Amino acid sequence: MRGPKRSASVLAAAVAVVAAALILSACKRDQQHTAATWFSEEARQRGIDFEHRSGFAERPLLPEIVGGGAALTDVDGDGDLDAYLVQSGRVDGGTQAQGAAAGNRLYLNRGDGRFELLPGAAADTGYGMGVAAGDYDNDGDIDLYVTNVGPNALLRNDGDGVFENVATAAGVADSGWGTAAAFVDFDTDGDLDLFVVNYIDWSLSIEKDCRSRGNPTYCAPTTYDAPAMDRLFRNDGDGAFTNVTVAAGIARAYGNGLGLAAADFNGDGLVDVFVANDKTVNQLWLNQGQLAFRDEAAAWGCAMDEHGIAKAGMGVGAADVDRDGDTDLLVVNLQGETDSYFRNQGGYFQDASAAVGLGARSRRYTRFGIALADFDNDGWFDLYQANGKVDGDVAAAQDAFAEPNLLYRGAASSARAASFEPVPGGGVAALLVHTSRGVAVGDVDGDGGQDMLVVNRDAPPYLLMNRISNRGSWVRFRVLDEGRDAYGATVSVMLGASRVYRDVQVASSYLAANDPHVHFGLGEWPTGSLVRDVQVRWPGGAVEAFGDVRAGQVLELRRGAGQNSPN
Repeated sequence: MRGPKRSASVLAAAVAVVAAALILSACKRDQQHTAATWFSEEARQRGIDFEHRSGFAERPLLPEIVGGGAALTDVDGDGDLDAYLVQSGRVDGGTQAQGAAAGNRLYLNRGDGRFELLPGAAADTGYGMGVAAGDYDNDGDIDLYVTNVGPNALLRNDGDGVFENVATAAGVADSGWGTAAAFVDFDTDGDLDLFVVNYIDWSLSIEKDCRSRGNPTYCAPTTYDAPAMDRLFRNDGDGAFTNVTVAAGIARAYGNGLGLAAADFNGDGLVDVFVANDKTVNQLWLNQGQLAFRDEAAAWGCAMDEHGIAKAGMGVGAADVDRDGDTDLLVVNLQGETDSYFRNQGGYFQDASAAVGLGARSRRYTRFGIALADFDNDGWFDLYQANGKVDGDVAAAQDAFAEPNLLYRGAASSARAASFEPVPGGGVAALLVHTSRGVAVGDVDGDGGQDMLVVNRDAPPYLLMNRISNRGSWVRFRVLDEGRDAYGATVSVMLGASRVYRDVQVASSYLAANDPHVHFGLGEWPTGSLVRDVQVRWPGGAVEAFGDVRAGQVLELRRGAGQNSPN
């Protein structure tokens, strides 16, 4: 009997060893996951009680699956970021579910990153999609432009908490299906023009019945064969706009537009526009001056991916990811498609998605909102992606479209290249799973870390507060031209032997408006030490030098206050 007992004892010991190893491995994973906790979700505890409503009732209608948007912007001029959330509703005109608040909501920041609802403020009640923010009338207050399925709204801010919808009087109440929008001074005349992206020439009368594995679901945009024309409105300087879409050349190309980014991609001092289209080729509108544009997406290599495929372009990020002095593009796409990282090579883009770690691993989810931001302040852009399917059983008891969001840490892979590595669990301690859409970025509590506001379809939003314990040092600039945020300007600083560039980039991500402050993570640069040779390249191409500044503070850079520079 000793043999079998000994065998059993040995087997039990072996099992115990294996079990202990598994427990230790799990503990190590848990410790790694805890160490990788970058954000804490704090929307409700900080006063944001919004809940998005798509309006789905019985029959799936396409607009229900692609909203909604958000803005982090200072609407009351007190120096901190307020939160604006776009509501959808019922696209078929039916009655919204009882208890669901109609209209968009504005939450004012109390100064400590906690919010209070300003009842009735800026509460457009159209079927909302996205929002753009900017001082279009140059009165010192941030105004809001809300895109809808149907007439858009221009909400003029009087500075006292009162917003008036002046879209019709101003000539910008476009009645299509608006998605992304951006205020930009395209003609460098001192006021903000308006670019509006449209998705599909859609109405209830053309809606289709589509199915997924036998169940009703939302149709693909190509089902309708109704791509839409985007719009360009010139600011006339008197509170009104003129539709210059045809004269500017924008009418030459159509698409199923969802995302956009405005930046000076070719370095000529004029702000250009990239439009991400859903299953149709993208557009790169290069600014020729005098409000004339030419679509150079095919010539520049960003109309399709490197395999010649027009992907389901949704969210867009534009930034100098590889720190070589020009603005790159990142477009996120549908489940099964890779991200598209277009590296700016100075006259054309190279699809370098695989090279930066966004090849095969990026296919798993359907990505909408994105944030290219330096969350850990190490000097390199990190990447957050808001995910949620578009193909699923609309009648399922659980949200069939919900997916976890993703976070990638950006780092240098060589002196002039970057790479992205996944952060476990999307950077949160407890996995968050919803159908996420728009993402807005900014430092909500003023602690030097970039936070995010994420909109979730048919659910409350996330307010993701930056909780990285070992963040690097930082410096932040508000760049002003005649008292207005200088959208399209570029700030650069010397970090060691390298010059690093950041754009005043507000309109990116998906259906969102971001903080206009330019944020530099400085890594191990000591707080209070000097950040050297700060420069601003203004729209139009003029460069001013502002000398050295101390890290760990927020500074204003006003046009005319620096020294002219030949750089």
